[in-house]
Amino acid sequence: MRAWVLLSAVLWYLTGAGGRRSSERTSKGFIYGKPGHPVKLYVKLHHHSPVLVCMDFRRAKKETVDPTYIWIGPNEKPLTGNNQINITKTGKLMVKDFLEALSGLYTCTLSYKTVKAETQEETTVKQRYDFMIFAYREPDYSYQMAVRFTTKSCEGRYNDLLFRVLKKILDNLISDLSCHVIEPSYKCHFVKIPKHGLIHELFIAFQVNPFAPGWKGACNDSADCEDITNHNILQARDRIEEFFRSQAYIYYHDFNKTIPAMHFVDHSFQVVRMDSCRPGFGKNEGLHSNCASCCVACSPGTFSPDVDVTCQNCVSVRIYGAKSCT
Repeated sequence: MRAWVLLSAVLWYLTGAGGRRSSERTSKGFIYGKPGHPVKLYVKLHHHSPVLVCMDFRRAKKETVDPTYIWIGPNEKPLTGNNQINITKTGKLMVKDFLEALSGLYTCTLSYKTVKAETQEETTVKQRYDFMIFAYREPDYSYQMAVRFTTKSCEGRYNDLLFRVLKKILDNLISDLSCHVIEPSYKCHFVKIPKHGLIHELFIAFQVNPFAPGWKGACNDSADCEDITNHNILQARDRIEEFFRSQAYIYYHDFNKTIPAMHFVDHSFQVVRMDSCRPGFGKNEGLHSNCASCCVACSPGTFSPDVDVTCQNCVSVRIYGAKSCT
């Protein structure tokens, strides 16, 4: 039985009929340095970084004699090629399977020579390029929702029964998506309606999140499980929105204008997205304006122990992505 039909039957029973992210990226995906200005970029957790070029765009268009490149990582030690760090002979660097601990300052020093044609005199030129790289992940989405139902009275057991039946219907509607309804609540109010006097209405609020028991089984061993959970919660939002649209339709079109005393108030459905970040990550629009919606690895001096949306200060923290103040 479709969910809207089930709820309609319950209401009739209760009342009856009646009343990534960098401006320096080129078309080839390369990120060039900018002399005197650190280039800030963001790499999604468990993804490869873009290719960083140890050269600015203007220099790359010119002939460069005897170039050498020295890359220094966030630990202030020279970087060498390995399974995770790829450095080419032309000074290009890419980091594979980027993790929060790999965040920080990457510095490259380009050395090359200029040669005077008349005298063959050589001069060594050095130029430093800084890249600030941050690991990020997408926020976890949840949705705060609110609806209203008319009721005969603010007293009696029918209001509570409607509330419990509605929650059960919504849970069943989205259970296959590993989503569920949490923190449901309702209050009964008197509402003055123009040209209709006072009526009783139930103001119902609840949150929908993608972490129902067993939710990790939907991840299929994916490292970026928030991509899956966010996809699921978006589907859950759409199903619930369609459910309440169906409520409005059935009451105002299928009952020949005979509406039950307890019914959904048309246009009362409201939904607001709420973001949260995994431990060790947080949002900071001031510091990360180019990735304001991202959950970025907490910088040294900060940490995030839970699913809060911001990192907290802790002077003893020396790493990126800290989950505790130690």
